[in-house]
Amino acid sequence: MSLSEEQVIEALRDCYDPEIPVNVYDLGLVYDIDIDEDKVSVDMTLTAPGCPVAGTLGPEIQMRLLSVEGVNDAEVNIVWDPPWTPDMLRPEGRELLAGLM
Repeated sequence: MSLSEEQVIEALRDCYDPEIPVNVYDLGLVYDIDIDEDKVSVDMTLTAPGCPVAGTLGPEIQMRLLSVEGVNDAEVNIVWDPPWTPDMLRPEGRELLAGLM
């Protein structure tokens, strides 16, 4: 069975920014997903460079990716360019935030 991007996205939707109750994928924090056979590499950012979970969120997401069937290696790269803005929210993320207000 081949690993799909949808499987990776579903795993990312299980990981949340602790300050905003929306998953990292729908928040628009994920910039790139690369799948090479059984290895997944994700480039993502955080809502702010001083984010208090900067040192822990990447490893947490890596562990979640490694739990996906077919993933034997996972890498999470935290990047700061381009900086995240609320305009990067996916439509699903906007709906989730709207439901909280």
